[in-house]
Amino acid sequence: MADHNALPLIILAEKFASLPGIGMKSAQRLAYHVMSMDTAAVEEFAQALVNAKKNVHCCSVCCNLTEREICPICGDAERDHSVICVVETPKDVTAFERTREYSGVYHVLHGLLSPIDGVTPDKLHIKELLARIAKGGIEEVIMATNPTVEGDATALYVAGLLKPLGIKVSRLAFGLPVGGMLEYADEVTLFKALENRNYI
Repeated sequence: MADHNALPLIILAEKFASLPGIGMKSAQRLAYHVMSMDTAAVEEFAQALVNAKKNVHCCSVCCNLTEREICPICGDAERDHSVICVVETPKDVTAFERTREYSGVYHVLHGLLSPIDGVTPDKLHIKELLARIAKGGIEEVIMATNPTVEGDATALYVAGLLKPLGIKVSRLAFGLPVGGMLEYADEVTLFKALENRNYI
């Protein structure tokens, strides 16, 4: 923001800009919007941030975010606890839950392997996954990491740890999106669509 703006307003905009997906122009708009709010609304907003940070933590079972000791999914006796879907972030759990088709449970890694960025296996919640499996009762682990170099590397690494334990490990199928046009698909997507084809 320009030098003619008040320093606290500049700092506020910079804080907004530090969030993922927020550019400086959007950050400035948010900062000016905060200034248009009444003091009570701003205090409520600030308190919501503090409360979320203080009270939300990792589920002791699946590492998803929750305010309880055990999240509602892990605590649901009607879910299939023999199938674990391994995802990168809590946002991925939300995406699966929106489908209303998956009835198993989850495990959140909170990242993907990336040695270049210093993300090694000990930085992820892999040991917690192994501890869950060691307790028994797990029949399948679905590796639902994104189809990227890091996602594939993480899936292969975890699969390598699980296969000697006699656990069935599967990977999400990737290919053409519903309603997608073949002419607009890239080569990798078309290859994956062929590789993961279903027989009718």
